[in-house]
Amino acid sequence: MQNTVLFRGRKIWVWFITLSILTGLLLALFSGSLHIKRTILADVPLGEFKAQMDKGIPALMKRYEIPGCSVALVKDGEIIWIEAYGYADVASRRALTVDTPMSVQSITKSVTAWGIMLLAEKGLIDLDAPVSQYLKSWQFPPSGYPINKITIRRLLSHTAGMPLGDFTDIYAPGEAMPSNRAVMTKEAVPTREAGEVFSYSNVGYNLLEILIEDVTGQSFSEYIRTEIFLPLGMESATFVLDTAATPYPPTGYNLKGKPVPVYLYPAKASGGLFATAHDIARFVVAGLKENPVLSGESIKQMYKPESDKIGIYGLVFEAYGLGHYLEKLPNGLRSVSHGGQGNGIMTHFQAVPEAGDAIVILTNSQRSWPFIADLLSAWAQWRGFPSVGMGRIIWGHLVLSALIGMLVSASLLMVLRTVDNFKRQKRAGLRLLRVSTAAILLSILIWCGCQEYLFVTSVFPVLSVWLGATVVVFSIALLLSALSPAKAGGLAA
Repeated sequence: MQNTVLFRGRKIWVWFITLSILTGLLLALFSGSLHIKRTILADVPLGEFKAQMDKGIPALMKRYEIPGCSVALVKDGEIIWIEAYGYADVASRRALTVDTPMSVQSITKSVTAWGIMLLAEKGLIDLDAPVSQYLKSWQFPPSGYPINKITIRRLLSHTAGMPLGDFTDIYAPGEAMPSNRAVMTKEAVPTREAGEVFSYSNVGYNLLEILIEDVTGQSFSEYIRTEIFLPLGMESATFVLDTAATPYPPTGYNLKGKPVPVYLYPAKASGGLFATAHDIARFVVAGLKENPVLSGESIKQMYKPESDKIGIYGLVFEAYGLGHYLEKLPNGLRSVSHGGQGNGIMTHFQAVPEAGDAIVILTNSQRSWPFIADLLSAWAQWRGFPSVGMGRIIWGHLVLSALIGMLVSASLLMVLRTVDNFKRQKRAGLRLLRVSTAAILLSILIWCGCQEYLFVTSVFPVLSVWLGATVVVFSIALLLSALSPAKAGGLAA
């Protein structure tokens, strides 16, 4: 009898593992995890790589329901290719072109860092001085933390103890909105003592906007335009939108694929920039070689790690410098990057200064993280880099596919067990545990469904839907199993 039960147990595990692998592979293929061929050879001619991208990018856009994408490539410190795909607005079928300025969201932080470093080069500020020393038109609201520890360097590196801020506080172009100073009076309240830990903060960069205005006597927009955009040839880059301008920035599309009209934030320094992929490529190129704005020493400072414990961002990056994420590639080269995400928008640039290579990816969809990860992996293979940190999202896709496969297999086996138990009409076991587990899982799903934003949904827009559906099926299977009679042996109790 024991041998028979053992045999049945082994047989069940064989079925479970086989079903899990098959289901996971099918889901990975269907969801896009295995969609792009990883056959791009290092240093093939640009024309061949472009041909592969012209075929692969539209296919990926269709897979992830991404309306529009603009891409720029840099090789040996020179911009060699710019292309746009898809639509700036789906309803009107307005095409996205290389001349269409797009919201780049938090890529803006890298630009703001350049503006701050320029003030430091001119001797107008000291990066390690308290930011309050330079603020003439605004002061921190009362808090229980020492304000003198909130230095400019710590604001740049997200180690100043400032909160994230309300990124949902958005306004239509032309709509009346509060000033950045008014918003900062409400939001710039430290949540911990400065210098303790890395904590990503839009508020910190919006304080730097006030700093720039108080030190220079210019508006933030004008200062960045005259000191950075114009010298670097970033002709379309702007913080000020003309509602009659053409081409007009694209409509964004959120995680559910619903349109999000163009919007503005009260502050500009953390995520308010509109630019083309060409503009951002020019900006990135300036960080790869001698440029008319910053010295090589200032650029080195921005690319030097300030914090190597960066929380969840540590899954794909190693550290944060001044306005840039940092990582060391498997071949030993240093890489710098920054991405941006807003309602309906996702962007990224990545550069390898020692090689003179870079890529810029701008999209008008919030479903773009796996898409961006795939493009970065293809670019890395072409340029001979073994991989980049963002490529781990692809592995995450495969792991999540495997998890869903296991849940599907477990659900199927429980259904078969339930049918078998009804036939045998014996007493059930572990019912309370199964009912409790099902209730917990369903409660978590209900909570997730009530949230405006979920990190896992943003990173895995396709698989998260499958995961939710699979958890529902698994929970129902648990409940059916608990409510049915159970045999003494056989399938798992």
